[in-house]
Amino acid sequence: MSTATNCSLKHTLTPQLRCGLGWRACKAFGGWRGIMTSAMADTAKGAQPGSTGKLPAAGTQARRFGKTRSAQSTALLEDYVELIADLLASAGEARPTDIARRLGVSHATAVKSVSRLKRAGLATARPYRGVFLTEKGQALADRVRVRHRLVVDLLRALGVPTESAEADAEGIEHHVSEITLKAFAQFLKSQQ
Repeated sequence: MSTATNCSLKHTLTPQLRCGLGWRACKAFGGWRGIMTSAMADTAKGAQPGSTGKLPAAGTQARRFGKTRSAQSTALLEDYVELIADLLASAGEARPTDIARRLGVSHATAVKSVSRLKRAGLATARPYRGVFLTEKGQALADRVRVRHRLVVDLLRALGVPTESAEADAEGIEHHVSEITLKAFAQFLKSQQ
């Protein structure tokens, strides 16, 4: 029984690998088979896929991992702030029940996260009126929305279908540096 599957782009994948490449990106890298052949050859030589075979300096590697941990801790707040802004814009209110339903979490989890937003000075809550963003919270929501759109636009420019681009951007947008975002914007501008 084979454990390989095919992604929507018809690339054969093992359970450990997930395809996130659009057809243009895949073609640019010599096709999925070329990527996999190269990665398997590197692994056979004892190298980790995508590495040069030697570790970066300890400080460099610690900064990279630290950046990822920091992004993970702020990602949750950013998702909540972005959703609250969307709910306020579309429905005029953001109730914890609606927040929980749209994020796919329990009501208790949503209430706990809203409390965290309030402690961070990003939101306020009024009894029987729901959750509202402070100026600081609204500014963060605006930045997150712009960043999300930029990542989606880049993925779509690479040939990723819209639904996949939207879903993938939810994870990518929290881990991308300002330098990389500027490069994304520059690339998209050059494509017009």
